[in-house]
Amino acid sequence: MARTPALRHTAVAPAAGTPMRIFSHTCSNTEIVCALGCADQLVGVDADSDYPPEVVAQLPSTGRDLDLDVAAVQALEPDLVLSSLTVPGHEQVVAELHAAGLATLVCDPQSLDDVYEDIRRIAAALGVAERGVALVASMRAAMPAVPAVTRPRVLVEWWPKPLIAVARHSWVNDIIHLAGGLNPWGEVDARSVPLHYADAAAERPDIVVMSWCGVKVENYRADKVRERPDWADVPAVRHDRIHAISEAFLGRPGPRLVEGYRQLRAAIAASSSPATP
Repeated sequence: MARTPALRHTAVAPAAGTPMRIFSHTCSNTEIVCALGCADQLVGVDADSDYPPEVVAQLPSTGRDLDLDVAAVQALEPDLVLSSLTVPGHEQVVAELHAAGLATLVCDPQSLDDVYEDIRRIAAALGVAERGVALVASMRAAMPAVPAVTRPRVLVEWWPKPLIAVARHSWVNDIIHLAGGLNPWGEVDARSVPLHYADAAAERPDIVVMSWCGVKVENYRADKVRERPDWADVPAVRHDRIHAISEAFLGRPGPRLVEGYRQLRAAIAASSSPATP
């Protein structure tokens, strides 16, 4: 499946020497702007942006990502709105931003390389292209490919019921492979795939990673995985390899994917079971 073209309007550059006024719609874009050292250019964020806390706490918030108050965004007079198509429903918000005449840059990453490309695009739009190149280089260096003769089968789930697993067109599929694992649904031609519990169990995952969207990591419950019908013999359950990795570290296509990789790599390294053929 080809990457969906990212809709965008061309930003109007401010006068020379004048910092751009940036509004960030989505957590990942907020984190990218801050990692590029451009937090001072943010004039507002969506209500779901929560990192870095010392930055977002000082900024106007104009509603959650799927319920953005576009008129309030307009009132902030941004030179550029950074948006995204990574969540179902975002396309409607993007259409409203465009209808309001706001210049936008829209990210729609599917692979890890797409994430890197978007970081470079945002850096170039903010006039700090070299910082984008450096940030991508540092992320690549922090997420090396782990050589593996055998790879444990890793189920990363975005939601527990219905069970939604990472599929081929997700940067997390790439991260699983880099960290030394195998995604049993890595060839499914989709971003994610809903699964019946029996079908997921039939793939015999060696490791289950809970990365439930919109749920605080302290509320992830491994017992919800263990209690699934006929899952007692699933290797991940039998060997107690059920891990919690915050969706903030896997679900947001930005700099903190490095932390998601580190935690996933540690979970895979701790596994001594060979991958099921």
